[in-house]
Amino acid sequence: MNYVKTGLLLLALTLILVWFGSFFGGPRGAMIALVFALILNGVSYWYSDKIVLAIYKAKEVPERQFYHLYNLVKELTHSARLPMPKIYMVENKSPNAFATGRNPEKAVVCVTKGLLELLDENELRGVLAHELAHVKNRDTLIMTVTASMAGAIMMLAYMARWAAILGGYSRQKRGSGNIVALLAVSIIAPLAAIIVQLAISRSREYAADRQGAYFAKDPRGLASALKRLKEAARIRPMKEASPETAHLFIVNPFRSSFITNLFSTHPPIAERVRRLSEMKV
Repeated sequence: MNYVKTGLLLLALTLILVWFGSFFGGPRGAMIALVFALILNGVSYWYSDKIVLAIYKAKEVPERQFYHLYNLVKELTHSARLPMPKIYMVENKSPNAFATGRNPEKAVVCVTKGLLELLDENELRGVLAHELAHVKNRDTLIMTVTASMAGAIMMLAYMARWAAILGGYSRQKRGSGNIVALLAVSIIAPLAAIIVQLAISRSREYAADRQGAYFAKDPRGLASALKRLKEAARIRPMKEASPETAHLFIVNPFRSSFITNLFSTHPPIAERVRRLSEMKV
């Protein structure tokens, strides 16, 4: 089912890019955008996980140095009946984690250095179980592809915004009245990408929380971890994080505010904790 959803997602974001191209160059612009979108779709499907890991400068960690982390993941993969994923780490003090990979055989679980320093064993187990639930449900493909496509749309919107500000496009093509239209396009396109991110992310987090609690055989560890991660994100947000990839992380990597909460790709931590607290495993 997730392969179908991924296909529909790629189609939706492709249509956004084609619309973007037609605005700039009419039918020819739409055709160029379509070719670009097809190339981007292929790159997103096959290489989006590597792109995300490269963005955060994540490195694979050796088992001999992080044997305790490996042992926890091995225990959980046995419980979840999953192949052993690769384990990567980001040298960042902000505690967080995400999973990526187009299928369970190619999965990667990535943690930050801050996560290992902050959480106790039971809490860490809960976080790792949550990420493995995303792998089990094959959420990692659709979430990573979304990050790649959303990044491309954000880049095009940024270019459109500068074109409107500098006025070069309007003078050469359609007159000064179209500056407003160009600015509108530069705002609407990223909003569309954000709406797609919101649509795929919140329900998946609840499902991963629930399934991860079963893998760990204890919902309390994850509930405690979420509360600590929420407070840590307020004190030490991940400055290197980008909005396009924020939905990959177990908690929002940005400092909480009214605006970030309004457009957050994550459900409220309090509600996630409440649901976990009511679980019987």
